[in-house]
Amino acid sequence: MPKERRKERIDRGIKVRTRGVYALASPKELGYLLIPRLALILGMLLAPIMMPDLYWQRVVCMTCLFALLSISFDFLAHFTGLVCLGGALFIGLGGYIAGSLNFYFGLSPFLSIPIATLTGGLISTILLIPCVRLRGIYFAIVTLMYPLLLARIIPALNILGGTDGLAGIVTYPNIWMGSYLVIAVTLVALFALRRLVTQDYGLVLHSIKDNHQAVEASGINITPLKAQAVFIASLSGTFAGAYLVHMYGWVGTSLFALDFSILPIAATVVGGSGSLIGPLLGSIILTPMSESLRDFGPLRIVFYSLVLLVFILFKPEGLMNYLERKYHQFERWKDV
Repeated sequence: MPKERRKERIDRGIKVRTRGVYALASPKELGYLLIPRLALILGMLLAPIMMPDLYWQRVVCMTCLFALLSISFDFLAHFTGLVCLGGALFIGLGGYIAGSLNFYFGLSPFLSIPIATLTGGLISTILLIPCVRLRGIYFAIVTLMYPLLLARIIPALNILGGTDGLAGIVTYPNIWMGSYLVIAVTLVALFALRRLVTQDYGLVLHSIKDNHQAVEASGINITPLKAQAVFIASLSGTFAGAYLVHMYGWVGTSLFALDFSILPIAATVVGGSGSLIGPLLGSIILTPMSESLRDFGPLRIVFYSLVLLVFILFKPEGLMNYLERKYHQFERWKDV
């Protein structure tokens, strides 16, 4: 007598979901969970090798830099409710500190980058601590004002190179070292933050976003927690700024450009918020697309806007959330 068979979703029996906690049943099912992660890691590691020339290898680096900004934006917005438009602030502080350390004191990139990352993150946090009590659009406006102010103050006081900036910054020995440095940092930041938000600390941050009054009523002071979240998020941006300066060998007020504040939002919209991988996917789509359309001049903004419009209207959840849902809906035949 033939066995009766029925279809079953692949993820059934693979995981007992309690927000990121999995009960694994077999190597095959473990592979089901690891395949997307390994594909992401392998794809990013192979990206520099597959690029045809130096220009596109640098596009890979810029993609990772925007991914770091997008991940930090998603971390703050989705898990603490702080909509931060200060990506340009993080980039500028990290870049100017790293450039100054190299230009004035002769520190190598392998010293100036970590120093600038930590120092820039600390300065960013100090600047934003008075604002963490604000929510929604008010916090976003304040974070947007800082890079605009610094971009005017530096030329006005003629400090740190003024309008000309600082040239002659030491660059990386070769493009391969630079590429794999930023790829490694991007992967570490992504998986570290994904791990963090599933721990008790991350759950408390998420609770602050959902109902900060209830968290305060339980006896938790949310201001230090928000400040810590800002510091953690700013580290990605300040590293990106320090890395960028040593990639091009120059630092100037263009580091405070609004592109570094706006594109992370667009990448999060395209990729989907809440997963942290979504903003990375959005950056992988938007950054090369923006470079490919550069020959169209001002018209590239039109194409860029159309892409955003399509995602907002037809896929408001974002591409990553859609793909993840479809991946978990795959079915297999199973004997009854």
